[in-house]
Amino acid sequence: MNYERNDNTLIMFLNGAGVAAAYALLAISLWLSTEVPLATKGYWGMGIVLLTLSLINVVKYRFDWRSTEDRIRKIEEAKNEKILEEFVSDEKR
Repeated sequence: MNYERNDNTLIMFLNGAGVAAAYALLAISLWLSTEVPLATKGYWGMGIVLLTLSLINVVKYRFDWRSTEDRIRKIEEAKNEKILEEFVSDEKR
């Protein structure tokens, strides 16, 4: 098996740990706050979870959009390269 060393895994791990720590600190804060009613705590919790899901979707769609643009650019480059290659081979004849 060929394993490539990738720094993105470390960065993703650190980001995941940061998100987990933020969730843990938020949960502790909501648990220990006695002046806030339980309904408000649930509302805040749902808001944070939905915000996280929305951010994940935004990042995913931006990544997909960028990937699609890269594919289109590569197809255009290959098409232009083929046209140039055919033009040069026709001139030699």
